[in-house]
Amino acid sequence: MLDRLEFEPVFFAPFVSSVMKVEPAWIDYNGHLNMAYYNVLFDRAVDEVYELLGCGADYVKSGFSTFTAEVHVRYLRELHEGDPVRVTFQLLGYDAKRMHYFEQLFHAQEGWVSATSENMSLHVDMAAKKVAPFPAEVMRCLERMQASHGQLPRPEAAGRSIAMPGKS
Repeated sequence: MLDRLEFEPVFFAPFVSSVMKVEPAWIDYNGHLNMAYYNVLFDRAVDEVYELLGCGADYVKSGFSTFTAEVHVRYLRELHEGDPVRVTFQLLGYDAKRMHYFEQLFHAQEGWVSATSENMSLHVDMAAKKVAPFPAEVMRCLERMQASHGQLPRPEAAGRSIAMPGKS
């Protein structure tokens, strides 16, 4: 008898997070979701994805983890206290040591996009505090996720840079 259930995760395209709610403590003096908490919502969705990939919270016990190297967030529409939200996650690319992904934060009932986040994460050896290759099991999951997510069109906002209008 198996001590634990072994399964192969299914990588839907894109990944869709569980429903989350905008918490009262996250509202700023303008009466809407403070910019820092958009990142909290995006990060909670990434935690769900990392569990599927095999590099979630328990993975740190193996001596490895992931660190965020770069993020580009776009704030498109205000969220307010109690709003239900979902985040989609699309893997844009990966290599032996990095993941590049794009997230969209949606109002879960009305369906509009509130924000987007493009990210580069690094796989890190915690003892050495250096970037290190993913283990074979995680690479297999990344390969399967990319095969699914690679069927999606690349998000229009992916790869954008920040500049003043009319300037480069």
